[in-house]
This record gives sequence, C-alpha cells and structure tokens, in this order.
Amino acid sequence: MIHPVILCGGSGTRLWPLSRKDFPKQFTRILGDETLFQASLKRFMGPKFAAPVLLAHADFRFLAAEQTAELGISKAKLLLEPQARNTAPAILSAALYLEAQNAAAEVMIVAPSDHVVRDVDAFLEAVTAGAVAASDGKLVTFGIAPDRAETGYGYLELPTNPELGAVQPVRRFVEKPDVVTASEMLAAGNYLWNAGIFMFRADTLIKAFETHAPEMLAPARAALEKAELDLGFLRLDAAAYADMPEDSIDYAIMEKASDVVAVPVSCGWSDLGAWDAVWREMTPDSNGVSVSGDVTEIDCRDTLLRSEEDGPRLVGVNLDGIAVVAMRDAVLVADKSDLQAVKAAVSKMKAEGVREAETLPRTYRPWGWYETLALADRFQVKQIMVPPGKKLSLQSHHHRAEHWIVVKGTATVTIDDEVKLVSENQSVYIPLGAVHRLENPGKVNLHLIEVQTGAYLGEDDIVRYEDIYNRA
Repeated sequence: MIHPVILCGGSGTRLWPLSRKDFPKQFTRILGDETLFQASLKRFMGPKFAAPVLLAHADFRFLAAEQTAELGISKAKLLLEPQARNTAPAILSAALYLEAQNAAAEVMIVAPSDHVVRDVDAFLEAVTAGAVAASDGKLVTFGIAPDRAETGYGYLELPTNPELGAVQPVRRFVEKPDVVTASEMLAAGNYLWNAGIFMFRADTLIKAFETHAPEMLAPARAALEKAELDLGFLRLDAAAYADMPEDSIDYAIMEKASDVVAVPVSCGWSDLGAWDAVWREMTPDSNGVSVSGDVTEIDCRDTLLRSEEDGPRLVGVNLDGIAVVAMRDAVLVADKSDLQAVKAAVSKMKAEGVREAETLPRTYRPWGWYETLALADRFQVKQIMVPPGKKLSLQSHHHRAEHWIVVKGTATVTIDDEVKLVSENQSVYIPLGAVHRLENPGKVNLHLIEVQTGAYLGEDDIVRYEDIYNRA
C-alpha cells in the first residue's frame, strides 16, 4: 500500500483576493465544483492507496475534515501543526506517525493540496514507477516536463534528457531562475520543473534525517509522543514542534542526499502559483481571454476576467494583458506580466492594517459560517448559515443583545431554561447576558439574520459554557 501524505498548509497570497490567510486557495473552488484539496485527495483514492494522512494547521481542521467527508473518505488521519515550520518538519512528522503505526517499511507519497493535475492517469503511471524506486530505498521526486521558460518554479537537472516514466538520478536542484537561465535550461532539454511531490519509505526518510538533519529528530519525536487527541484530530505538541528548525524538505534532505532520483512526467501539472497560471488552466479563447462568473467582455486580448461568487458584474472593454479578479469586498487589477507582485501588494495592505488583506467577508466556523451585512456604531447585522445537525456553543455576551430572524429552515433556540423551535419568518430575542444556543435540527441548511445591538460587538465578547468542538 502507498500512504498518501497531503500537505494542507500555504496561504496562497498570490491568488488574492480569492485566496486569503483565513481561507487559503487549497480549500477554494478555483477550477470547477471541487476544491483543489478535494481534487488532491481524489488522485489518491483507489485500491493501491491507504487512508490519507493530512497535515494542516489547527485553524483549518474542521474545514479539512468536512471537505474530506464530502468525498466519502472516513479513515483519514488529520495531524494538526501548531505552527507553520515549512515542509521538512511536517513530512518528518508524517513519517514518524507511520512508523508508530507499524508502517515504517511502507511507501509514502507526499503531495501539496493546492496543485492541479489534468491527466491523472499519466500521473498515476508515474506514481507506480516511483513506488518501485522508493521500495528499493531511493528518495524519489517528480519532475514535470517543461513546455516554457518558467521563472516561478524550481528545476531538477538530470544527467541526460528525460524519458517520461523512466527513473533517473537527480544531478542537482536549481532555484527559481531568471528568464535567461530558464530559457537556457529549456533549450538544454535535461531539466524538469520541480513539482514538490515526493515518494520514499518512511524508514528511508527517517534515516535520511538522521544523516542530514539530525537536529530535527528529537523534537519531532517529542511532538508526536506528546500529541493529544482532540475530537479525532491529533494535535502535535506545540512546544516540541517549535524546537524544530524551519526548513523545506528540499534544503534539509533532498539536496544533500546521494540516492535521490526523479520520475519525469507530463500530466498537465500546475501549482497555480499566480493568476496567470489560473488564466492558463481556464483555457483561454482564440484571443487569449479567460472569463468566469458575471462577466461581459468586448474586444479584449490576453486577459483574465473573473467575478467570484457574490461579486459584482464585471465589464472588460478593449483590455490587453490585464488580470481582473472581482469579489464583493475587493478587486484586483494587475498587469498579467507581473502577477507575482500580488504577494507584495498583500504585504503592503497587511502593514497598513487593511482587513481585506487576510480576511474574507464570510467567516467559516466548524458549525457553518457568518458574514457581516452592515456594521455601524452600536449595531451589526449578520447572515448566519448552520448546516443540518450542527449547533453553536452554549454562550452568553456581556455587551450585546441579539435578534434572530429565521429566513430558511428551522432553528432550535435555547435561552436560559427555555428551548423553542423557531421557523421561517419567525424571530426571537436574546437579552444581554442570557445563556443561549442555536442549533439546526432539520434536513436543510438554516439561514437567519442576526441583528446585534450594544456598546461592544467584537467576536471576543463570547463566554462559552459548552461546545461540541472543544472551544469552551
């Protein structure tokens, strides 16, 4: 069996405004009806694969679990990283977890959760070839046959021109090049894009850490040994995890080891690292125009026009080489030749304290989501959605009262010692200080409008008494 290890980290700031810190690109539906995370999981579903091991930050544990459950995957194990420490600590933690499950001699494949693979069959053929090499003790990486001089990817240099599916030793890893160097490597023919996908036996990787990065082993083992179960999630110990150096698997192991091989593959791969990659994956028309959402386009060329869900009507007239991404609270307009600079724009907004830099209008919680519709002095209006069977914590507020108006579905509402059903077009008042709870007992999503009134309306004015998500 091959054990998939899916890395769910990364903020995807180059895909702002759709991807933000509180809802990164791997969990969004950028291309089609499934998220990038779900598409990654589906590639590793089948008889040759064991249940996946997922590495995610605690903030996204319920989101990852929900999207996994939507695919009918019930046995996934979710390891929670206390903090982002790059890929080496995460992958080592997964290897040690497999060792603890008596699977140290079995092959693991490590893949990011935010990549696109168009030709899954070709990819799986490469995985089969990589599994043979990994079983023999090799450290395997996957290289993508390049079709352009790309400066946004790292490269793998091979001794000879690659043959698809044929395992070859890696001569060296090359950092992201400039345009001239990328063109030279493309012309040389013996370079591949580094896809950031790896295969090895768990015990092989652990031995590689003993040789090349021994300082990581003790804290990694301590983080796993001191890990705590939380509603089925495994929380790695924060103090021990913080003692591991922050490093990538490339720097820590792959560039130092002598038994590294590559599997060349052509599978329609992209890491969707910027909006020009999304433009390319959306299959531009004969004028080089890609559109999505409520868009009207006239006489444009080499342009991306996207209006996301709940975004405004977007009209593009006589644009050339432009990317426009519109959302309800933010709009990106950029030169398509310089979309890597979006990350710098996000950093600038963060430094200026701009809320939209990291936060979406809609805030996701383990019980559903809410979004603010209006906010002014002493009042706030929110839309709240609670899926069937979910419920909020039993809580109270020191500074605000609330009015709930049900617009779809049925709510079970607890106010102090009283429990009542509130149906569509009905409302209920929650006095300041009352201990209350909202629950959806029905079969359809519950939608309600919440009107808050009071002197302070911050999210930290919540006293929790009971919570099925262990937040009390």
